Amino acid sequence: MPLESNPITTLFENYTSRVLSKDVESFLELYAHDTLVFDAWGMWEFAGVDAWRPMVTMWFESLGDKLCEARFTEVVATVRDDVAFAHAAVRYAEVTADGEQVDSMMNRITVTLEKRDGEWKITHEHTSMPLDMQSAKGIFDAYEKRDAG
Repeated sequence: MPLESNPITTLFENYTSRVLSKDVESFLELYAHDTLVFDAWGMWEFAGVDAWRPMVTMWFESLGDKLCEARFTEVVATVRDDVAFAHAAVRYAEVTADGEQVDSMMNRITVTLEKRDGEWKITHEHTSMPLDMQSAKGIFDAYEKRDAG
């Protein structure tokens, strides 16, 4: 399948631009109404886009004047006629209006997309990060430690 027609590539490009714009409704258009999201923050799961909306709103509002860049690497995808799966590493970096990075973290992300009424939508998303077993806190820079190790 040509790169330009790959729904995973398109999804990650749209995800990146919509996170950067901090437009909640535009971002949520990537998801099916009955999506199931396992996120790395706060709750066990978000069942449905209406349950996911408050978390996304809180995320974007928490940025204040800063922006968030999402960069996907190590993308592995499988695409069929009406379903697609992918996993990747994604770096979320907060940046100031003048482009200075002030904070970042690395997550793993797995997504399932289904083609519904001619549109690809996220029906399942799972993001995670490793935990330090002694403190039970997330390791935000595990990716760099893996590469340096």
